Amino acid sequence: MPFPYLEKILTARVYDVARETPLDSMPTLSGRLDNRVLLKREDLQPVFSFKLRGAYNRMFHLTEEERSRGVIAASAGNHAQGVALGARQLGIRAIIVMPQTTPSIKVDAVRSLGGKAVLHGDSYDDAYAHAMGLVEKHGYTFIHPFDDPYVIAGQGTVAMELLRQHPDPIDAVFICTGGGGLLAGMATYIKALRPEIRVIGVEPDDAPSMTEALRRKRRIILDQVGIFADGVAVRQVGEENYRLARKHVDEMLLVSTDEICAAIKDIFDDTRVMAEPAGALAVAGIKKYVEARGVSGQNLVAVLSGANMNFDRLRYVAERAELGERREALFAATIPERPGSFRAFCRAIGKRGITEFNYRYADDREAHVFVGVKLSGGDEERQAILESLRRQGYAMLDLTDNEMAKSHLRHMVGGHVGDVGDERVYRFEFPERPGALLRFLTRMGQDWNISLFHYRNHGAAYGRVLVGMQVPSGDAKRFQAFVDELGYPCWEETDNPVYRMFLGAL
Repeated sequence: MPFPYLEKILTARVYDVARETPLDSMPTLSGRLDNRVLLKREDLQPVFSFKLRGAYNRMFHLTEEERSRGVIAASAGNHAQGVALGARQLGIRAIIVMPQTTPSIKVDAVRSLGGKAVLHGDSYDDAYAHAMGLVEKHGYTFIHPFDDPYVIAGQGTVAMELLRQHPDPIDAVFICTGGGGLLAGMATYIKALRPEIRVIGVEPDDAPSMTEALRRKRRIILDQVGIFADGVAVRQVGEENYRLARKHVDEMLLVSTDEICAAIKDIFDDTRVMAEPAGALAVAGIKKYVEARGVSGQNLVAVLSGANMNFDRLRYVAERAELGERREALFAATIPERPGSFRAFCRAIGKRGITEFNYRYADDREAHVFVGVKLSGGDEERQAILESLRRQGYAMLDLTDNEMAKSHLRHMVGGHVGDVGDERVYRFEFPERPGALLRFLTRMGQDWNISLFHYRNHGAAYGRVLVGMQVPSGDAKRFQAFVDELGYPCWEETDNPVYRMFLGAL
């Protein structure tokens, strides 16, 4: 017999710990988009996320025997806090397995709620495997973060509140998507009561697990997922979540890191709340939807799913928000190496705000300049600046979407060097925890000389490194085997024009 989702959502036992959250207007963003944008404020839950709804509903429906064994969960953040709070309310022992990369603020939050935090591994997959091992050893009851009907029903209460709070027409509801619990629960309820409302899931473009599953008509396992929106960094969506999404979801949208950062700023401008990256996905999706469809005068709802933001990530968000909103452009320019050429180039840019200017002598004929320019007219203005400078004889390169330039070059001090034989350049991401950088370097060993290195902490669970190594052509296969064995996500940047212009050998 199919699980009666509508009945289970209507009778879900979530309000012992959760509260009904408001549906707030976003007047500033609404004015800019010429549509009415409404925000479902799940950041106002006791654990600053919707996750406690599903976690508590699942635990409430456990048998006495299951409760007596204690519960266990694997999570790097919001689900962990939901399980810990729910278990405390029900008087159940809770063990939460968290990756060692989990920020201390989240570990401390679990412990303050009465949960036992066990740190293991570098990723959710590591934590999950360890949790299942403890289930096998001690008989704990596992509380899945998304692939469970009672969890899905608990998350569906967000939609129940939403439709009651806004009985007037709604054109589309945008929902952040990781494993698919919130999307499945809300979509099932909305389509049962108001099938005319479009249900749109939003994922980061570097973690498109539901998008790819729906496109391929089967669940898939991504080789790797992006690290910025860690709340939705899921390699495979849940089986039941996928089944419900196929039936009820109208569309999936993918948004970039820069677009997520811009959405975080939009939410802050209207609410003075700092959403976490996953929490801002839905707003980023609305902006992308409006731009692509050209709609106006519609009622569009976004779920602000969480606000567990690490304070030290704000610097990174602020840097990328301007790029995501197209309020800043990054360019590389080649200018003559002679007195007055710097001033002439600034004059050619015109009376626009300069956000950044990095210069490095190249030779006695020319120099390369890395420049950030404030925009008020978005991509059209960016293109107009490029064309204007090119007409004035400058060789220009648009770096606004170049990840190496945004993450590394703009923060580096240095420039061209003499001949560096056989240099190969890579971007790596590695688990960020005390001693991680030393361990990364230790694993690299001493087989190849490091010729370039840049690391900058972004307050995230993973560190980002740009490294150059001298690898003779005869060592290419052995070096590739080393990279594969290292096992960290990486991208070769040896052919990136940014490297050739600003960092490579003369």
